Amino acid sequence: MSLVVIGSVAFDALETPFGKTDKIIGGAATYISLSASYSLKPVKLVAVVGDDFPQSDILLLEEHGVNTEGLQIKEGEKSFFWSGKYSNDLNSRETLVTELNVLANFDPILPDSYQDCKYLMLGNLAPQVQRLVIQRLVNRPKLIVMDTMNFWMDVALDELKTTIEMVDVLSINDEEARQLSGQHSLVKAAKIIMGMGPKTVIIKKGEHGALLFCKNKVFYAPALPLEEVFDPTGAGDTFAGGFIGYLAATDDISFENMKRAVVHGSAMASFCVEKFGTERLLNLTPEEVEAREQKFADLVAVVPATATQNA
Repeated sequence: MSLVVIGSVAFDALETPFGKTDKIIGGAATYISLSASYSLKPVKLVAVVGDDFPQSDILLLEEHGVNTEGLQIKEGEKSFFWSGKYSNDLNSRETLVTELNVLANFDPILPDSYQDCKYLMLGNLAPQVQRLVIQRLVNRPKLIVMDTMNFWMDVALDELKTTIEMVDVLSINDEEARQLSGQHSLVKAAKIIMGMGPKTVIIKKGEHGALLFCKNKVFYAPALPLEEVFDPTGAGDTFAGGFIGYLAATDDISFENMKRAVVHGSAMASFCVEKFGTERLLNLTPEEVEAREQKFADLVAVVPATATQNA
């Protein structure tokens, strides 16, 4: 099944209690595409970079099964750059530098070869840009998954709601779900957001796992307790990439299969945080991914207490 990913391909400079980096490859679409590539290839990328973006990094994406035909390279312009510093407990971060550069006027262009898109992942971007991609596809995809953030709720709420109406799955974190819905209860928040258009809502809770809501059904996937969390950058995007990559590879969007996709996405995100940036996502083996998914399955595999009492 054809998967198209739109989002940022960028430079990040990161600082955590465990060290710091200079400019390294980052961006939502980078994490999403690399994560999804472990389920299916190719992943068709739509993004924009400046002519300062190294050809070696583009080749790196291609070597991992990412089709870069939809990656625009703007001559004489610089790539998007973000720099951030994490707190000692890694639960909060301070943005030090944000330079939109080529993203300021990003006009997404879909090559003709992308028009067979059956699964569409809208990484975090301005909602009007996300909407343009949907509108430029000749046929509506089988599934559209959208990620967004509180920034767009602050500065472009009406645009955001218009785009949310057009998607099937919205993926946001717990703070964003509460802001968008005006409800503290995540169960109530999910119901209100589903009323805005999406049939399914995923609420990410970071180190506390993820919730999947669809109509009156709820699934919870815990986060894997890790001995070390090195860098949480891109974990949410890695989760989203694993989620939609699995769905596209299996071509099954039932609630039961979405539960499996949430576990797969959670497993991929757990790898991401173990190293700086995308480093851990570059050399995984199928055996490592399978073993990590089994650890997640073991976390929730339990016979109800009443069943053992009545045996």
